[in-house]
Amino acid sequence: MESVGEVLARLGGWTTRAELVGATSRRAVEAALERGEIQRIALGIYALPDLPADEVAVLAYDGVLSHVSAAKALALPLLVTPQKPHVVVPPKRHPRPGPPAVLHWADTTSEERRNRITSLPRTVLDCCRILPFPEALAVADAALATGRLSQDELVAATAAMRGHGCLNARRAAAASTCLSDSFLESMLRALLISAGIDGFEPQVLVTHGTFRARVDLGHRKAQLALEAEGFEFHGSRSDFAADCQRYDELVAAGWLVLRFTYEQVLGDPAWVVATVRAALARRLAG
Repeated sequence: MESVGEVLARLGGWTTRAELVGATSRRAVEAALERGEIQRIALGIYALPDLPADEVAVLAYDGVLSHVSAAKALALPLLVTPQKPHVVVPPKRHPRPGPPAVLHWADTTSEERRNRITSLPRTVLDCCRILPFPEALAVADAALATGRLSQDELVAATAAMRGHGCLNARRAAAASTCLSDSFLESMLRALLISAGIDGFEPQVLVTHGTFRARVDLGHRKAQLALEAEGFEFHGSRSDFAADCQRYDELVAAGWLVLRFTYEQVLGDPAWVVATVRAALARRLAG
């Protein structure tokens, strides 16, 4: 006969008491609980001790994973990993004891309840309600890049929103694009938008003879390129040489290239904005 832990592992890490007792015995379940081999996470619900916190919270509150927790599960980029799971529960549900979590009272669809996670569009909207504009834009950009959501659909959905955060969500939807290549690029573009600096487009193609390259953000008229440099580094001499050649080709094509690191974009946004503004003014002045 399978042990209690083996039954739970076979069933995906959790199950009801009735099913667990049926597959083993009442005595075996109680003994496993006393030894700490399993945990009771809600009335009639048992799980393995190493079940992820998000899943435990969803089961304990009989809700749906949402907001930034759903974004994390859907592989959308976040600046800060949520410390507590975010869970949506029915509007009329009374508070109940359970593990640490951020609860939101709202309606969900039957599909969301079945999957125990909010849909991609709903997740983006929820994140845009609670995140600062740059982070909201990064989430929206990444969602559009999946090809499972269009900007028109996102804009239409935000137009129907009411209540807290709806203006921020509409702003993020209007500025969103499927072309952004990274979280940092979206954050850099958000800085420019917030500062009222216009004219920069994502992933602009620059050509010079046989040379072709895309820059993260490009201002065609000023021929000014902004590159968002993440944590990656050149692991070989050939990588470093290729990067230098790309930079030289952009300069030879008449472009000025400004490169901003993660620490600069997030840690010194005022300097980034001032640098871009000064360089743009000089380029446009001729």
